[in-house]
Amino acid sequence: MNKERKTGVIEAHRRHDTDTGSPQVQVAILTDRINTLTEHLRANKHDHHSRRGLLMMVGRRRRLLNYLQRTDLEGYRALIEKLGLRR
Repeated sequence: MNKERKTGVIEAHRRHDTDTGSPQVQVAILTDRINTLTEHLRANKHDHHSRRGLLMMVGRRRRLLNYLQRTDLEGYRALIEKLGLRR
């Protein structure tokens, strides 16, 4: 993920002008990285080291989504709708 792409993801999901680390932004960044890595693994089936990294990112995103669901249910629902995640 290059700097311009990451900045675009942050701007699309931030809650206020200086927001760079809210759970919504973190989940959006992880989702973009997960999607990119998934495409890489479709082409490189034997890249098991990257597969482990993918599973760790999915787990981190899951924990962030669980936290968001506990603390801000409406924000959680809006985020999974916006990102197109199944849950």
